[in-house]
Amino acid sequence: MQNPLLAQSELPQFSKIQPKHIEVAISELVEQCKTAINNTLASEPKNYAELSAPINAINDQLDKAWSPVSHMNSVVSNDALREAHDACLPILSQYSTFVGQHAGLYQAYTKIQNSDDFNQLSIPEQTVITQSIRDFTLSGIGLAPEKQARFAEVKQRLSELSSQFSNHLMDATLGWFKQVKDEAELSGLPESAKQAAKQAAESKSLTGWVFTLDIPSYLPVMMYADNATLREEMYFAYTTRASDQGPNAGTWDNSPVMNEILALRHELANLLGFEHYGEYSLATKMADKPEQVIDFIHQLAKPSRQQAQKEFDELKAFAAKTYGKATLSAWDIAYYSEKLKQAEYAISDEELRPYFPENVVVKGLFSVVNKLFGLRIEQQADIDTWHENVAYYHIYDDESTLRGAFYLDLYAREKKRGGAWMDECQAKFKKMDGSLQLPVAYLTCNFNGPVGDTPALFTHDEVVTLFHEFGHGLHHMLTQISVAGVSGINGVPWDAVELPSQFLENWCWEPEAIRMLSGHYESGEPLPDSMLEKLLAARNFQSAMQMVRQLEFSLFDFLIHQRAGSVDTYSIQETLDEVRGQISVVTPPSYNRFQHSFGHIFGGGYAAGYYSYKWAEVLSSDAYSRFEEDGIFNYETGRDFLVNILEKGGSEDPMTLFTRFRGRAPTVDALLRHSGITG
Repeated sequence: MQNPLLAQSELPQFSKIQPKHIEVAISELVEQCKTAINNTLASEPKNYAELSAPINAINDQLDKAWSPVSHMNSVVSNDALREAHDACLPILSQYSTFVGQHAGLYQAYTKIQNSDDFNQLSIPEQTVITQSIRDFTLSGIGLAPEKQARFAEVKQRLSELSSQFSNHLMDATLGWFKQVKDEAELSGLPESAKQAAKQAAESKSLTGWVFTLDIPSYLPVMMYADNATLREEMYFAYTTRASDQGPNAGTWDNSPVMNEILALRHELANLLGFEHYGEYSLATKMADKPEQVIDFIHQLAKPSRQQAQKEFDELKAFAAKTYGKATLSAWDIAYYSEKLKQAEYAISDEELRPYFPENVVVKGLFSVVNKLFGLRIEQQADIDTWHENVAYYHIYDDESTLRGAFYLDLYAREKKRGGAWMDECQAKFKKMDGSLQLPVAYLTCNFNGPVGDTPALFTHDEVVTLFHEFGHGLHHMLTQISVAGVSGINGVPWDAVELPSQFLENWCWEPEAIRMLSGHYESGEPLPDSMLEKLLAARNFQSAMQMVRQLEFSLFDFLIHQRAGSVDTYSIQETLDEVRGQISVVTPPSYNRFQHSFGHIFGGGYAAGYYSYKWAEVLSSDAYSRFEEDGIFNYETGRDFLVNILEKGGSEDPMTLFTRFRGRAPTVDALLRHSGITG
């Protein structure tokens, strides 16, 4: 039987992919890629097209084979799939090093850049060449042979460690659950959370209710359970995952993994002549130097911390006066915050949930992007997917041209990585025969699914999350750049890539858009004006506390990568404690090991770059402020954003693109105003 990963199919054949296919296919395609590079160079290409076309073609085949494997390992993982996936990491790392240190390929790119023909190329093609030469340098092209060999070893080991970190976190999340047999212990929990917990118990053939460390199960307990003992037990298990603490202490401990990752990143940076990994990280970002990042974080922290302290003092005073709670523990904060929010605004996530059923929210999302950008989105039937709950859609522009497609996977389940994300299934690029390959995206969330006859009901926060990931998807799918390497999100600096996602979130707070997004799952009635007013009034509830939390993560991430020369577990913890002393207003218990589950920087692409969320939020808030001036559904303004941001991919400098859209450079004013921070 033909290997489905080697078949020339339009979309991945998920149902046919088996672990036995994976390493065979990836190994074969990597060898084909190497052969294509060497053969292309041997033919002495005379221009960029002759150099890039055959190499891009075979690299695309490799990307399209690895994409479903990597994705399935995140969303329907099992031991055999994980083993096959992890076996390919050294192969892919070795290939990345082979390309990055290929002297002949580097010389070919340099020759084109130095030729008279360079200025005749399109801007995207010039950008690819410039970025490629930069990336050769960052891959050790200028190193002595023995240092190149060490660089390759470090890169391969980092790839393995990143996967190991993520595996430990998934195993630790799955490795604990709480069974409750007495319903009296669940006082305060909304019915939706209890129904989901009962369903979870039934899936494990247990009686009563089962709560897990997946966010849709964990968060309602922390926010609503009157039982402080249950909250404490859940908090202890959640904040000690994959660490040396907690109920599974040491079983999936990420401590040595983190130490080795930081030490190897530091060595990698030093090999290339950087003082530390923070400098190395910024070589591909909008920010120029570490001081600029740290100053940026403190620029936001200064007005935010004062207001955050005031918010926290108000919470403590409220808990003491209303509930006689003199001291707030870490597992009390979300619970009493929700009580305070209801007292001040008479609104809660659970009251809102019936008004945000999945079908209405998804249809409303499509209506919003239709009004903004003229897009039409249609579900397609009979598409092979990795799970029965996954849907597949085409996206058309205002001229009915098919622009791209996406898979939508909304529900949490076992063996699915937590969180929400967008990833590439395939990128847009011009093939050797002149035809265009359309971009396809994976859009993944972890919301509670339907329970019995009740459809999936989302919190407003989950609606915001869906909009965020869809913004990433639009950036990928609407690109008009067909040059491989800078189409869609490719080639976009990491601290600009969050601009479209955070930008789209704003419509979750606009009354006109909320009416499209809401409708009671039983009556169909839109969200009543009285509840809408409360929702909007509560928008910035504890916004400064949320701001300093994100700034804490950002500064911690950057500092541990600055200081990683001789890092150990305690210096990681000491750095986190130091940052909390500077920025935070809430001090967690000493056993809290948040860093051991910080997948963004240890298992993802945000190392020395977590600040990107806030950096891009400055851009997104300022971009949105133009819609506030022109009208939130002003079609011409929407078209300007489409043409200048979404369609350009990584083909031009993001500050140039932003300034072209906004008419000026960005400022932090809009972000602070939207966050209700006035200090």
